[in-house]
Amino acid sequence: MRLFTILFLLSLSSTLMAQNTEELPYYKIPEAAQTYTAGTTVSRMIDGLGFRYYWATQGLRAEDLAYKPSASGRTSRETIEHLFGLSNFILSTVIKDFKPVDGMAMTFEEKRKQTLLNYKKASDILRTTNDIAIFDNAKFPFWNVINGPIADALWHCGQIVMLRRASGNPFNSKVSVFAGKLID
Repeated sequence: MRLFTILFLLSLSSTLMAQNTEELPYYKIPEAAQTYTAGTTVSRMIDGLGFRYYWATQGLRAEDLAYKPSASGRTSRETIEHLFGLSNFILSTVIKDFKPVDGMAMTFEEKRKQTLLNYKKASDILRTTNDIAIFDNAKFPFWNVINGPIADALWHCGQIVMLRRASGNPFNSKVSVFAGKLID
């Protein structure tokens, strides 16, 4: 009876964990657009970013979040907070009158989820946009969003992977960033 109870609880736990991961975007990279436009290209860049962020942050432990390689470096948690801010900035460039969610009181899991949702929403908007120049503004052209916060966020996802490796919790080796999914 005890073995049955343990197996049942493990099965239930696995099911609940699978449902939780499926609720968040970027467990796997979405299907590619059928055509290449400026909008679909930037959308795909953000999808790649979302996929990398999902797996870079999946399964981080408290000790991973607190890990700091040196006195002058950022912890993983601080880097994730920066990535959250970048996701707000990226989304604010494609939504008029964007009101960012305040992340100060959020837990790591809440911030992770909101970051993924921000990337997904920005990607969805860009996927349907042929001329991304409509997102230029008086301060800067959209080009700066590509070489600025999008590229910066990709950079920081790599840092999270490196930091988690250094804190003893390596990146899932079954993740294929080329294929955009888990491999067997």
